[in-house]
Amino acid sequence: MLKRKIYDFLIEWKKTKKYECLLVNGARQVGKTFIIEHFGLNEYEKYFYLNFIKSPEYKQIFEGSLEPVEIYKKLSLYLPNFNPVEKNTLIFLDEIQRCPKARTALKFLALDQKYDFIASGSLLGINYKNENKEHEEISIPVGYEHEIEMTSLDFEEYLWAIGMSKKAVNSLNDYFENGSKIESPIIDRFSKLLTEYMIVGGMPEVVNTMVETSNFQKVYETQQKILSAYEDDIKNYAKNTEIPKITACYNSIPRQLSNEYTKFKYKTVEKGGSARKYENALDWLVDAGLIKQVFNVSLPILPLKAYEITEEFKIYATDIGLATSMFGYETQAALLKNTLTGPAKGGIYENLIFDILNKKQIHLNYFRKDDGKQEIEFLFEKDGNVIPVEVKASRGKTVSLNNFIEEYKPHVAYKLISGNIGREGCKTTIPHFLVPFI
Repeated sequence: MLKRKIYDFLIEWKKTKKYECLLVNGARQVGKTFIIEHFGLNEYEKYFYLNFIKSPEYKQIFEGSLEPVEIYKKLSLYLPNFNPVEKNTLIFLDEIQRCPKARTALKFLALDQKYDFIASGSLLGINYKNENKEHEEISIPVGYEHEIEMTSLDFEEYLWAIGMSKKAVNSLNDYFENGSKIESPIIDRFSKLLTEYMIVGGMPEVVNTMVETSNFQKVYETQQKILSAYEDDIKNYAKNTEIPKITACYNSIPRQLSNEYTKFKYKTVEKGGSARKYENALDWLVDAGLIKQVFNVSLPILPLKAYEITEEFKIYATDIGLATSMFGYETQAALLKNTLTGPAKGGIYENLIFDILNKKQIHLNYFRKDDGKQEIEFLFEKDGNVIPVEVKASRGKTVSLNNFIEEYKPHVAYKLISGNIGREGCKTTIPHFLVPFI
């Protein structure tokens, strides 16, 4: 079984929650159902599962009165052997986006406190083309619903999956904290493992394929199957007029990342493309958890959100393995062999660093001046400071970062390379595989 960090969060939630249910959001196939079911079976005396896609009849449970006692009565009618134990039962409402009234009921179930409820869903917030009326009836249980996002496996979880101990992974943090030079064999080993993660990514089915077969072609086939399933989701759940636009935007990711300046360009999607035509398609992809936007800022100072330029942004795939598979198997092979050159390589490394930082729940921006002479790939806030991050696929000069340091005098600045640790003033150079410890 794949070890996931979210499991520790679930245990802590069980211990400390009061009047709240848990809502686990995230893209399809990142492992939400598996980990919640494992949690329910192992941490509770009783566990019950409802899936509103597999068994749409369960929606009848939430018709009419939403009083907990009435819901429990209906649960006893629809679920065989429904014999919950008070204070030691988990009821899991999966694919809750298909039953908006069940989400409304979470408030009343949280207040009742007899049993624990976890809901999960993908494509939450998206208007289903066949369920718009039902979608409009949803009432979000503000204050009684703790929503979290689950992603695919991060780099550390991937290392655990391939057999590396937590102790061995955590030892890398010592290098980061101490700033001590890393021995060449360790650099070689973890650089190779990070490149492997760049190809495999963190989708559980793909990781399991890698663990079981050690075959990159099999990995690629599994990734393509997932991408096909995402295309089916677009066809099934997007409005008919939006389907080709959403598909075109998503399929443009390799071309967007291959631009020298990776700002999202509508004309890269389609000649003559415009925000008016495609912005709703991008919103759909964001809501589905397939991409995230990173906005430019007019000033790289606190608070970054106050200076976001909403019409200037980059998009990144939320799983680096799926991103590289969209380029094709030959590109993945070239990355593994370290023979890939050109702007695409830089864009892929940008998506890799985005993947790592995003899975640490760090809100990211970037900074590029109007004249194009200065670009910092990522900015984030930490301890009351704005931290700039410049990404190099291998090595290279950091003119933009040096100018940024001189002008804005950050507390710390990071240059990410394929080499060793180094420090010069506030500028810290680290290898890509230490980014999880920033």
